[in-house]
Amino acid sequence: MTVNRVGLVVHGGRAEAVAAARAVRAWCAEHAVGCADIDVWQEGARHSAREEVESAGDPDLIVTLGGDGTFLRGARLAAENDALVLGVDLGRVGFLTEVPATAVRDALDAVREERITVESRMLLTLRASCRLEVPAQMESLLRYGRGPMLPPPRVRTECEVGNDWGVALNVTALNDVVVEKLARDRQVSVGVYLGGRLLASYSADALLVATPTGSTAYSFAAGGPVVSPRADALVFTPVAPHMVFNRSVVAAPDEPVALRVLERSGRAAVSIDGQLRGVLSPGDWIGVYAAPRRLKAVRLGPMDFYGRLRERMHLTDAPAALADGKAAPLWPVTSPPPGDLAHLALPPAPGDAPPPA
Repeated sequence: MTVNRVGLVVHGGRAEAVAAARAVRAWCAEHAVGCADIDVWQEGARHSAREEVESAGDPDLIVTLGGDGTFLRGARLAAENDALVLGVDLGRVGFLTEVPATAVRDALDAVREERITVESRMLLTLRASCRLEVPAQMESLLRYGRGPMLPPPRVRTECEVGNDWGVALNVTALNDVVVEKLARDRQVSVGVYLGGRLLASYSADALLVATPTGSTAYSFAAGGPVVSPRADALVFTPVAPHMVFNRSVVAAPDEPVALRVLERSGRAAVSIDGQLRGVLSPGDWIGVYAAPRRLKAVRLGPMDFYGRLRERMHLTDAPAALADGKAAPLWPVTSPPPGDLAHLALPPAPGDAPPPA
């Protein structure tokens, strides 16, 4: 594809990310490609995604240099601009980033020469009973050790109003939307609706709705299922609920999940991809939906998600399973799949030559 402009999202606190950014800028200079830093916090207050990509000249490729947190920042900007996003891996437990820092120039060559696959990933969006706002005093409590907060989500003016459907917020989530308690000594009480019907009223530390991509993040830590990032689904998971039913529910992509703060609940915080974006009072609600737009992630070859799951989560084999013989081979099939199975998405067999870079 033609790369006219690259946007950089850099974890400025890591020396290797800063060094990789220099390599990206050098590649851009060699190929007469515009390059701009975006999501820069040093300017003071954070900007909306639209303001940031406009100030960077509307890049058609966004490169993130850091871990999964940095990738989430870049994904927010890429989704706003319908741009491709390439994640350079400098994290520790990441599932989102694609290439090591040492291969960043080769990866940019592959994008320019169209030797890539574009992976489409589901995003979430919101409607709410009111605009989301964060009380001024809360920002000072959250500033320690963090960058400035993102601004409150704007309303999507192009959407129909609909009296019972709330305001459409101009925000997307790649991982999850979380409603959580503000006070340590008081849980939130929330009515949870799936597909327009009441599932149950929960008293819990938090309730979250994740994408398949986000199933290995907060949802996983809360006991939720691991879902293939190639799937389309909404994963609802309660966190420390005071009730017998504490299981996750996996809903179809056209089944929205609504969360209503109940009358006797304390106030609740709304976080989107780990960023606090607003506070709900009793009676307020949010509806979480599959977004009409999708993230376009650059892949240089087939992604071995389950191999990465085994590696990153340090999965070990049960001793009882290995007591009577050898360990299971990583991938026992070495011959090409027959015609009726040729459509399956499978990782390369051990020893296979990697796809050309």
